Amino acid sequence: MDMEQKFTSKTWPESPEKTTLEGKNKFLGFWLFLGGETVLFASLFATYLALKDRVPDNSHALAQDMFELPLVFIMTMLLLTSSLTSVYAMYHMKNYNFKKMQTWLLITVGLGLAFLGFEIYEFNHYVHAFDHTFTSSAFGSGFYTLVGFHGAHVVIGLGWFILLLIRNSRRGLNLYNAPKFFVASLYWHFIDVVWVFIFTVVYLMGMVG
Repeated sequence: MDMEQKFTSKTWPESPEKTTLEGKNKFLGFWLFLGGETVLFASLFATYLALKDRVPDNSHALAQDMFELPLVFIMTMLLLTSSLTSVYAMYHMKNYNFKKMQTWLLITVGLGLAFLGFEIYEFNHYVHAFDHTFTSSAFGSGFYTLVGFHGAHVVIGLGWFILLLIRNSRRGLNLYNAPKFFVASLYWHFIDVVWVFIFTVVYLMGMVG
Protein backbone atom coordinates (compact mmCIF):
# COMPACT_ATOMS: atom_id res chain seq x y z
CA MET A 1 0.00 0.00 0.00
CA ASP A 2 1.32 3.44 -0.97
CA MET A 3 1.83 5.38 2.27
CA GLU A 4 1.45 8.72 0.46
CA GLN A 5 -1.92 7.92 -1.14
CA LYS A 6 -4.90 10.10 -0.30
CA PHE A 7 -7.47 8.71 2.08
CA THR A 8 -10.97 9.60 3.21
CA SER A 9 -12.59 8.91 6.56
CA LYS A 10 -14.14 5.80 4.98
CA THR A 11 -10.95 4.36 3.48
CA TRP A 12 -8.64 5.28 6.37
CA PRO A 13 -7.67 2.07 8.24
CA GLU A 14 -8.98 1.44 11.74
CA SER A 15 -5.47 1.19 13.23
CA PRO A 16 -3.30 3.38 10.95
CA GLU A 17 -0.38 3.29 13.39
CA LYS A 18 0.04 -0.47 12.85
CA THR A 19 -1.16 -0.92 9.27
CA THR A 20 2.31 -0.97 7.69
CA LEU A 21 5.34 -3.08 8.59
CA GLU A 22 7.26 0.11 9.34
CA GLY A 23 4.53 1.20 11.73
CA LYS A 24 4.61 -2.16 13.52
CA ASN A 25 8.40 -1.94 13.83
CA LYS A 26 8.16 1.56 15.30
CA PHE A 27 5.61 0.28 17.80
CA LEU A 28 7.80 -2.67 18.82
CA GLY A 29 10.96 -0.55 18.99
CA PHE A 30 9.22 1.97 21.20
CA TRP A 31 8.23 -0.67 23.76
CA LEU A 32 11.80 -1.95 23.89
CA PHE A 33 12.99 1.63 24.42
CA LEU A 34 10.37 2.11 27.12
CA GLY A 35 11.68 -0.93 28.98
CA GLY A 36 15.10 0.71 29.24
CA GLU A 37 13.54 3.99 30.36
CA THR A 38 11.57 2.18 33.06
CA VAL A 39 14.73 0.57 34.45
CA LEU A 40 16.49 3.95 34.39
CA PHE A 41 13.72 5.72 36.30
CA ALA A 42 13.47 2.82 38.76
CA SER A 43 17.17 3.33 39.51
CA LEU A 44 16.64 7.05 40.06
CA PHE A 45 13.71 6.40 42.39
CA ALA A 46 15.79 3.91 44.39
CA THR A 47 18.64 6.42 44.63
CA TYR A 48 16.28 9.18 45.77
CA LEU A 49 14.74 6.99 48.47
CA ALA A 50 18.21 6.13 49.75
CA LEU A 51 19.21 9.81 49.92
CA LYS A 52 16.00 11.63 50.88
CA ASP A 53 16.91 11.86 54.57
CA ARG A 54 20.56 12.75 54.04
CA VAL A 55 20.70 16.45 54.94
CA PRO A 56 23.06 18.41 57.22
CA ASP A 57 21.93 18.72 60.84
CA ASN A 58 21.48 22.49 60.52
CA SER A 59 19.69 22.36 57.17
CA HIS A 60 16.27 23.98 56.72
CA ALA A 61 15.81 22.28 53.35
CA LEU A 62 13.59 19.45 54.59
CA ALA A 63 10.92 17.95 52.37
CA GLN A 64 8.09 18.57 54.83
CA ASP A 65 9.10 22.23 55.12
CA MET A 66 9.66 22.96 51.42
CA PHE A 67 7.03 21.08 49.47
CA GLU A 68 3.73 22.88 48.84
CA LEU A 69 0.82 20.57 48.02
CA PRO A 70 -1.30 23.19 46.15
CA LEU A 71 1.53 23.94 43.71
CA VAL A 72 2.35 20.27 43.12
CA PHE A 73 -1.36 19.49 42.74
CA ILE A 74 -1.70 22.13 40.00
CA MET A 75 1.34 20.69 38.21
CA THR A 76 -0.14 17.20 38.46
CA MET A 77 -3.50 18.29 37.07
CA LEU A 78 -1.81 20.06 34.17
CA LEU A 79 0.15 16.97 33.22
CA LEU A 80 -2.75 14.55 33.66
CA THR A 81 -5.02 16.81 31.63
CA SER A 82 -2.40 16.94 28.88
CA SER A 83 -2.47 13.15 28.78
CA LEU A 84 -6.23 13.30 28.24
CA THR A 85 -5.92 15.86 25.44
CA SER A 86 -3.35 13.66 23.69
CA VAL A 87 -5.90 10.82 23.84
CA TYR A 88 -8.39 13.11 22.08
CA ALA A 89 -5.73 13.89 19.48
CA MET A 90 -5.15 10.20 18.76
CA TYR A 91 -8.92 9.64 18.58
CA HIS A 92 -9.12 12.19 15.78
CA MET A 93 -6.03 10.70 14.13
CA LYS A 94 -7.78 7.32 14.00
CA ASN A 95 -10.81 9.08 12.47
CA TYR A 96 -8.69 10.83 9.85
CA ASN A 97 -9.32 14.34 11.10
CA PHE A 98 -5.96 16.05 10.86
CA LYS A 99 -7.15 19.52 11.86
CA LYS A 100 -8.72 18.37 15.12
CA MET A 101 -5.69 16.22 15.87
CA GLN A 102 -3.49 19.29 15.42
CA THR A 103 -5.73 21.32 17.73
CA TRP A 104 -5.64 18.79 20.56
CA LEU A 105 -1.91 18.28 20.23
CA LEU A 106 -1.37 22.03 20.43
CA ILE A 107 -3.47 22.08 23.62
CA THR A 108 -1.32 19.22 24.92
CA VAL A 109 1.83 21.23 24.18
CA GLY A 110 0.38 24.30 25.93
CA LEU A 111 -0.39 22.29 29.07
CA GLY A 112 3.08 20.76 29.01
CA LEU A 113 4.68 24.19 28.75
CA ALA A 114 2.59 25.41 31.68
CA PHE A 115 3.81 22.42 33.72
CA LEU A 116 7.42 23.28 32.88
CA GLY A 117 6.84 26.89 33.89
CA PHE A 118 5.60 25.82 37.32
CA GLU A 119 8.50 23.40 37.72
CA ILE A 120 11.05 26.12 36.93
CA TYR A 121 9.31 28.37 39.48
CA GLU A 122 9.38 25.54 42.03
CA PHE A 123 13.11 24.90 41.60
CA ASN A 124 13.89 28.61 41.76
CA HIS A 125 11.84 28.93 44.96
CA TYR A 126 13.69 26.06 46.64
CA VAL A 127 17.07 27.51 45.73
CA HIS A 128 16.38 31.03 46.97
CA ALA A 129 14.09 30.34 49.94
CA PHE A 130 15.73 27.24 51.36
CA ASP A 131 19.20 27.18 49.76
CA HIS A 132 18.20 23.76 48.42
CA THR A 133 20.58 23.14 45.51
CA PHE A 134 22.00 20.13 43.72
CA THR A 135 25.17 20.28 45.83
CA SER A 136 23.71 21.40 49.18
CA SER A 137 23.01 17.85 50.35
CA ALA A 138 22.60 14.27 49.21
CA PHE A 139 18.84 14.87 49.36
CA GLY A 140 19.25 17.80 46.97
CA SER A 141 21.26 15.70 44.54
CA GLY A 142 18.70 12.89 44.58
CA PHE A 143 15.74 15.25 44.27
CA TYR A 144 17.02 17.38 41.39
CA THR A 145 18.34 14.35 39.51
CA LEU A 146 15.01 12.51 39.62
CA VAL A 147 12.61 15.42 39.16
CA GLY A 148 14.94 17.25 36.77
CA PHE A 149 15.42 14.14 34.65
CA HIS A 150 11.65 13.83 34.36
CA GLY A 151 11.47 17.51 33.40
CA ALA A 152 14.03 16.86 30.65
CA HIS A 153 11.74 14.11 29.33
CA VAL A 154 8.86 16.58 29.28
CA VAL A 155 11.01 18.91 27.16
CA ILE A 156 11.84 16.05 24.78
CA GLY A 157 8.16 15.09 24.51
CA LEU A 158 7.12 18.66 23.76
CA GLY A 159 9.87 19.02 21.17
CA TRP A 160 8.76 15.76 19.58
CA PHE A 161 5.15 16.95 19.25
CA ILE A 162 6.17 20.37 17.94
CA LEU A 163 8.53 18.97 15.31
CA LEU A 164 5.91 16.48 14.12
CA LEU A 165 3.29 19.22 13.84
CA ILE A 166 5.62 21.54 11.92
CA ARG A 167 7.00 18.86 9.62
CA ASN A 168 3.57 17.49 8.70
CA SER A 169 1.55 20.71 8.73
CA ARG A 170 1.08 20.60 4.95
CA ARG A 171 1.26 16.86 4.41
CA GLY A 172 -1.75 15.91 6.44
CA LEU A 173 -2.16 12.36 7.68
CA ASN A 174 -0.75 9.32 5.93
CA LEU A 175 0.40 5.84 6.89
CA TYR A 176 3.98 7.09 7.20
CA ASN A 177 3.44 9.76 9.85
CA ALA A 178 0.47 8.24 11.72
CA PRO A 179 2.74 5.80 13.64
CA LYS A 180 5.03 8.71 14.56
CA PHE A 181 2.18 10.69 16.10
CA PHE A 182 0.93 7.60 17.92
CA VAL A 183 4.33 6.67 19.37
CA ALA A 184 4.90 10.28 20.49
CA SER A 185 1.55 10.14 22.30
CA LEU A 186 2.53 6.88 24.03
CA TYR A 187 5.78 8.52 25.13
CA TRP A 188 3.78 11.38 26.62
CA HIS A 189 1.61 8.94 28.57
CA PHE A 190 4.77 7.32 29.94
CA ILE A 191 5.99 10.72 31.15
CA ASP A 192 2.65 11.29 32.89
CA VAL A 193 2.75 7.89 34.61
CA VAL A 194 6.27 8.60 35.88
CA TRP A 195 5.04 11.92 37.31
CA VAL A 196 2.27 10.12 39.24
CA PHE A 197 5.00 8.06 40.93
CA ILE A 198 7.05 11.22 41.58
CA PHE A 199 4.00 12.95 43.07
CA THR A 200 3.45 9.99 45.39
CA VAL A 201 7.00 8.98 46.31
CA VAL A 202 8.69 12.38 46.39
CA TYR A 203 6.02 14.88 47.37
CA LEU A 204 3.32 13.04 49.32
CA MET A 205 5.77 10.81 51.20
CA GLY A 206 8.05 13.81 51.71
CA MET A 207 5.33 15.90 53.30
CA VAL A 208 4.34 13.04 55.58
CA GLY A 209 7.94 12.84 56.73
